[in-house]
Amino acid sequence: MDTSLIASVIAATLVAGTPLIIVAVGELVTERAGVLNLGAEGMMAVGAVAGFAAAHAGANPWLAAAMGMAAGAAMALLFGYLALTMQANQVASGLALAIFGVGLAAFFGKSYESAPLPAVTPLRIPGLADLPLIGPALFNQQALVYVSWGLVAGTAWFLDRSRAGLVLRAVGESPSAAHAVGYPVIAIRYAAVAFGGAMAGLGGAFLSVFYTPLWSEGMVAGRGWIALALVVFATWRPLRVMLGAYLFGGVMVSQLFVQGAGLRIEIPAQLLSALPYLATIGVLVLISRNPATIRLNSPASLGRAFRPDR
Repeated sequence: MDTSLIASVIAATLVAGTPLIIVAVGELVTERAGVLNLGAEGMMAVGAVAGFAAAHAGANPWLAAAMGMAAGAAMALLFGYLALTMQANQVASGLALAIFGVGLAAFFGKSYESAPLPAVTPLRIPGLADLPLIGPALFNQQALVYVSWGLVAGTAWFLDRSRAGLVLRAVGESPSAAHAVGYPVIAIRYAAVAFGGAMAGLGGAFLSVFYTPLWSEGMVAGRGWIALALVVFATWRPLRVMLGAYLFGGVMVSQLFVQGAGLRIEIPAQLLSALPYLATIGVLVLISRNPATIRLNSPASLGRAFRPDR
């Protein structure tokens, strides 16, 4: 097989998996704090349009990404007010946030639909990018691909090796016990929710500014829901999130390479486009066959409200 084709497949898989990694890691931290926020799709959409609007106004890609993070965090804090302060049902609040965010992004993004951005130049690492096969695939990528690797490593260290990560996990496992020893449970959960929203916004901004530098309604295309499934698939572990994201990223790009390879097998284009979502359903079905694994690894208080006065 042509090595350039292999390198292209690997490179495309890494890029396609990057927004899934970023969003899923943010959701993982949120859930390890005991909060279930199902609004990733809406936060990604708002982050995508906010980042695109900033870039269209003349901001550099990094500032546009920061604007996407701020928009995603703002949406997450709205969810936090409903679920943590007002004690609303977290599942219902998250679903409402997803619907509201997608609609809000469509409304504000209407004027940007025919306004493309200049492509962001990949970050080439000298020396490593010249390695055969893996060089062009791994070391000539968008900068946020490398950021996602650091995010996974940093999150794994934070949760498993740091005191702050231990406190966050304690809040997710037993908020009453954490409150009894003096930790501000609600404040910690707000911080985790804001971080998850910022990561969702960054994932959305990656799509509209770095990945395909344009805005179109529906460009998030269910990635937020896939990221939510990834957290369960990875049993709340960052390194497994990265592996799962690249697995789903490979499924996403496979349809393009199948069509471009000139294979004579007649496969409907609609079926190829549905492959990532079919894979998500299949993975969730397989995981659900062993509920003990989910109970063993998920935070004990996930999705449950906490009232400090009780």
